[in-house]
Amino acid sequence: MTGKTARSGKVALVTGANRGIGLETGRQLAKLGFAVLLGVRDLAKGEAAAKGLDGHVEAIQFDVAAPDAASQAATEVQRRFGRLDVLINNAAIHYDTGARALRPDWTVIREAFETNVFGAWRAASAFAPLLKASGHGRLVNVSSEGGSLTSMGARAPAYSTSKATLNALTCVLAAELRGTGVLVNAVCPGWVATDMGGPGGRPVAQGAAGIVWAATLPDDGPTGGFFRDGKRLPW
Repeated sequence: MTGKTARSGKVALVTGANRGIGLETGRQLAKLGFAVLLGVRDLAKGEAAAKGLDGHVEAIQFDVAAPDAASQAATEVQRRFGRLDVLINNAAIHYDTGARALRPDWTVIREAFETNVFGAWRAASAFAPLLKASGHGRLVNVSSEGGSLTSMGARAPAYSTSKATLNALTCVLAAELRGTGVLVNAVCPGWVATDMGGPGGRPVAQGAAGIVWAATLPDDGPTGGFFRDGKRLPW
């Protein structure tokens, strides 16, 4: 993490944030006055990305696929800020559109679950005490309608099943944290023109806006839901 002095105000951590939706989400939160921590695997790239944003933005080393990374990051955030107001589990890999479940690539599947599910799970577990300490914590799992059981098809089996599992985790976490002031929701940003989504999608800013909506819900806002652009999606 860089040596900038922490300011008063809300603190948000976004994983997978050196580019794409994660970086844009950080940009929008910084404009709202948050102190934003960009969780990144490559600290040099993260620091370069942080310098390109206005407001209080820092990079923090956080490879969600590394088993000890979440606890180490939580210890650092605890030392620096004493709480976390928003955790956005954005990091994701392997949009395996050409794959088929009956011809499984187990390496890809395991890697997808390690980042898309276990990485988010470890982060939620490690940061839950800091979100509770906020008194109004928000946990946003960046999911995909590709993980909706209602509309799931044969495309991207590793990605889709990992996102469906992330949706299930969202429900469990929301139930466990109910009454603590922490709201937990899953958000689909839609098909967005990023390195993962490819060309043709909608602007990154539009996809990120739905994530920021969930990150800034009022205390009486929903929890345990699945949304895109503030509107509910079927599980």
